Amino acid sequence: MTKMQNLFSLKGKEKDSQTRLEQSVQQQPEQAVRHIAIIMDGNGRWATKRHLPRLAGHKAGVSALRRVVECAADEHIEMLSVYAFSTENWGRPRSEVDGLMRLFWETIRSDLEKLHRDGVRLRHLGRLYDLPPDLQKAVQDSVDLTKDNTRIGLNVCFNYGGRAELVDAVRQIIADGRDPNTITEELISSYLYTRDLPDPDLVIRTAGEMRVSNFLLWQSAYSEYYATSTLWPDFGHEDLLAALESFQQRQRRFGRVSVPTT
Repeated sequence: MTKMQNLFSLKGKEKDSQTRLEQSVQQQPEQAVRHIAIIMDGNGRWATKRHLPRLAGHKAGVSALRRVVECAADEHIEMLSVYAFSTENWGRPRSEVDGLMRLFWETIRSDLEKLHRDGVRLRHLGRLYDLPPDLQKAVQDSVDLTKDNTRIGLNVCFNYGGRAELVDAVRQIIADGRDPNTITEELISSYLYTRDLPDPDLVIRTAGEMRVSNFLLWQSAYSEYYATSTLWPDFGHEDLLAALESFQQRQRRFGRVSVPTT
């Protein structure tokens, strides 16, 4: 009989503890999400499932990006950084690379005026000099046109690699003749492509993969990660809300310990 009483007592304590935990979570103020970075994965698989060429998946991915930019702006997210083309993607079949270059050019040409009207501020992150000259000009023109917009920032990581970014930063630090004894984390950050941008609070990866793929390696040191099995072309408002809800359940300690509330 005593054992039974002890068992019920333990269960009651567990229930009370769970209730307190739930109440604590509910009472915590919402954490602000200023900057979301997205690894837009799954375009090829989306196309393959539909017996379509891979480029059709990339086109569907552009439509998803348009949708997500609008949703993020509605949710008062200040900034999105999207992984559109990596430095490693040059190793894909030539036809796919050429198709992605054309798609990037066509998207800038077709969407720029609307993005500008909608208050989107565009920025390119990556090695611009490796792109074709006409594409370089189109990118720079889009950045110049939208530089004063304030509704949401959209950083397009095209020909971007986290390691390449660090190499470029180190090269420039050396070229500037910096004293090694003066090199700090803040100095290195000031030489990155993202030099005047906040680090991402949340990194979303679609299509169920669980790797960082050389994306914002320095900047995401203390970002929260969220992975979803949804393929990028199918990603929408509900998926974004699910990621934001998951973020609100996290405790961001940045290497420190949390202080218990009384």
